[in-house]
Amino acid sequence: MNIQIFGTKKDFDSKKTERFFKERGVKYQWIEMKEKGMSKGEFLSVCQAVGGIDYLLDTDSKDKDLLALLNHLSPEDRREKILENQRIIRTPIVRNKNQATVGYQPEIWKGWE
Repeated sequence: MNIQIFGTKKDFDSKKTERFFKERGVKYQWIEMKEKGMSKGEFLSVCQAVGGIDYLLDTDSKDKDLLALLNHLSPEDRREKILENQRIIRTPIVRNKNQATVGYQPEIWKGWE
């Protein structure tokens, strides 16, 4: 397995996700979303794996204006705007090669082992 966890240290689900993989002795790469975030390639790969850009959006984000703006943009402009403002992406995002999940989903990760 080649696990990447995109999360934030203050997010409870990100902490639980990190603990899930630590307890099983699975090596992973931690990416702090507030510092680094996802590259365009990683972002597109995750979008494809989870079924589209809408599954990545955090509808509880504090930036309601940006979420509203996204509804009025073309698909390409939406992708660019989300890449520029990754704080509206729901965490954690866990990648395993071409597979990905959004949120805390241990039942799926167990199938990856």
